Formats: sequence, structure tokens, C-alpha cells
Amino acid sequence: MLKKRRKLSSTRSGREATLTSSRLQPGRFELSVDGVAQSVVSLTDPTRLAYPYTRHIARAIDAAAPAGSPLFTVHLGAGALTLARYVQATRAGSPQLVVEFEPDLYHAMLQALPLPEGSDVRAVFGDAREVADGPLPVPATRAGERPPLGAAPGEAERVATGGDWVGAEFTIVDLWDAAVIHQRVASREFFERVAERSSGDGVTVVNLLDGHPFTYARRQAATLAAVFAHVAVVLDADPFDAEGPLGNVLVFASNTPLDIVARPDLLGVPRPNLLHGGTLDSWVAGARIMTDADGSDSPDPDDPRWG
Repeated sequence: MLKKRRKLSSTRSGREATLTSSRLQPGRFELSVDGVAQSVVSLTDPTRLAYPYTRHIARAIDAAAPAGSPLFTVHLGAGALTLARYVQATRAGSPQLVVEFEPDLYHAMLQALPLPEGSDVRAVFGDAREVADGPLPVPATRAGERPPLGAAPGEAERVATGGDWVGAEFTIVDLWDAAVIHQRVASREFFERVAERSSGDGVTVVNLLDGHPFTYARRQAATLAAVFAHVAVVLDADPFDAEGPLGNVLVFASNTPLDIVARPDLLGVPRPNLLHGGTLDSWVAGARIMTDADGSDSPDPDDPRWG
């Protein structure tokens, strides 16, 4: 059980962020905002991931490039940089970019939980949609290329600009405002910007929360399928169980075939539910694409329908 809870910072909207250290597991910390868990980090072993959905993403990262080779990874939403620390632990020196709305919280988190020495992590502070809508570098970077992000030795935290977000090889969209994802970062227009800033074979994964009948998740899958050529959904709950609980749903997308579809064993044991191809088409079943004009925020986890 987690003990030693303390206030870390307040967000721009006045929500309270806290960091809780584990009494039973030294080096383990949980970041929460208004009591909603955002991240769990192990400083002693960054590859030890607490939540199944983070393990699913990590396995997709493992498959995205040869073991140990650099992977330009973009994190939309910082949290406690759980997966950024994983990338550094498994692909030392990989260039990484974070887009984060809360600079004070980000700096307070890093002061409490420093990144490992040698990490190459840059931060862009601002609204992810506004950063995504910003101009791409001129002259345009060719697909599969990116500006150099190499950090000076020992310099783990660096400030970047929106122009550094180009040619992403793996993009993690984890844009929570406490327990809500706002529609402006869930629309086709937004994901078109994400695709423009990705490499030709880049992978994007969106983390969201939903439960049966998965109206929101199905719309997100349809939206990403309108932008990317290949889409798959990964979730631990049974997608057809009307009594199923609210849980994390991951939507993976790319313009090249997805490794998790070609090799579902990558997702480990117990294997989560994987929807793709005809199975995914049946599950989506005509769900409307989300646009800026026709979208919605993610479902309220406190809604009584979730039990």
C-alpha cells in the first residue's frame, strides 16, 4: 500500500497534484491529480510497469526498432514520464520529446523524480492541439527524418519548440485532464496533425478509458482509421461483455502494418483482446468519426453506469 503522500504542485486549473511513495516498494512512486492516478514510476527499475496498458505500449515500443537502437519517441502528455524512462532504460540515449501543458508540475515532478543521467528528453510547454496545429519546419523535413535532438552529456531536461516535433517514430497520446480527454485532442483534424509529424512508418498509440458499449472507443478507432492505413485496438476487458468494467483501451495506428497484429505474442501473457481487420470493422460497426465539429469528451469514469 502506498504511503508518504505529499502535495507536489497545483495545476493551472487549480487541481491538486500529489506524489505518493511506496513504503513496501522502495523507489516506487505514484503521481495523481485530484485523486486520479496518472502515473506509477519505479526509479530502481524503470522497466517494471504497474499497469497492463503501459506494458502493452512498452511491448509495442520494443518491436518498433531493433533492440537497443535509438527510437525517436514523442509523448503527448508527460505524467511522471513512466514510458520515457522505459525508453531510456531499454534504448539508452534515444531522443525523446514531451508536449506538456503544465510546466510547473512538470518541473516539480522532475525535481522529485529526476531522469536518469544521459537521458535526451526535450519538453515543449503548451496545449498539445495548439502545438500540433503549429507550422512544420521549413524547408519541410522528409518522411522518416527529424531534426537532431542530441543532448549535451548529462543534460536530461531541455526545452524545445513545436518545430522539433517532426519525424516521430513512436507517438504516445496520453492527453488526460485529470480523468477527462477533451474532444479537441481526439478529432480527425488533430490526428491528421499527429500523422503529419510522424515518420512514414511511425506508430501512434492513443490511451483512453471506456466500457461497454464502448461508444467513445469505437468512435476513436473509426477516427484513427480515417487518418491511418492500419489500426488495431488492444484492451484487457472483453469488448463484447455487456457487464464489463470501465478500463483502458489502446488504439494503435500506423501507415504501415502493425507489429502487434503480425505478432500478437508480443503482447505477452495473459494476452489482452486484440481487434483488427474484420473483427475491428464489426466492433466499430458504423461509429461516427470524431471531428472538431462533431466530437465529444471521454466518458466520465464516475458515471453510475460503470458500477
